[in-house]
Amino acid sequence: MTGSADRLAGLDDRELLRAHVDGDTDAFAEILRRHRDRLWAVALRTLGDREEAADALQDALLSAHRAAPRFRGDSAVTTWLHRIVVNACLDRIRRRQAHPTVPLPDGNRSEDAGTGGVEPAAPAPDLDTALVVRQALAALPVEQRVAIILVDVQGYPVAEVARMLDVAEGTVKSRCARGRARLAGVLGHLRPARAVPAPAGKPSAGGAPASRAAGKPPAGAVPDVRTVTAGNPAAGDGVRSGTNHSGLDRNQEDR
Repeated sequence: MTGSADRLAGLDDRELLRAHVDGDTDAFAEILRRHRDRLWAVALRTLGDREEAADALQDALLSAHRAAPRFRGDSAVTTWLHRIVVNACLDRIRRRQAHPTVPLPDGNRSEDAGTGGVEPAAPAPDLDTALVVRQALAALPVEQRVAIILVDVQGYPVAEVARMLDVAEGTVKSRCARGRARLAGVLGHLRPARAVPAPAGKPSAGGAPASRAAGKPPAGAVPDVRTVTAGNPAAGDGVRSGTNHSGLDRNQEDR
């Protein structure tokens, strides 16, 4: 098994996907090992609910597992995987909007209960701020939310996000700009004041020329959402597949 793992670790993503298509039952699990953390982070941040994200990710991984023979190779494997995950999340959002439900309290589940996995969020010095930022992201129109998550939170280049979403680069830039403007309106007050240059020639209180003075944040400024949503911990235990092929169950449960 160690020899097989070493062999697979030496293959790139495209070679692994070809090996999976050719019948290697461990190749797809190696792909998931490499990319599942970021896929889980995108699903959770897009849906804002651990159980929904776990189900969406499971659906996406099963779809990718079955669709591998149709991968054309016109994008990176990770781009292809992200596209499938985002589409699975969007499908769930559309179904949720079409058939809204109100969860009934069971008396046992806390607000933070979920699949048992670690949310992809860095420890924030101010948990209230982190909650406000996550709520602001969740309130964005879904297209803007996904673009912000992929570009600003996950750090993917605009060109790659455009391929993930199958839209023009200008569309991604426009969605990010509109999303950032909305976030600025909600979160601008959270941005700490920073030093700005003082007007030229004005001395400081001590008589020496003042080069910088405290000032208000610029109009439209918004806190860096990465400060409260950064990181890529592993998917939760609830993210697992019902298939017995390619070790999906094992791969999700060993985290």
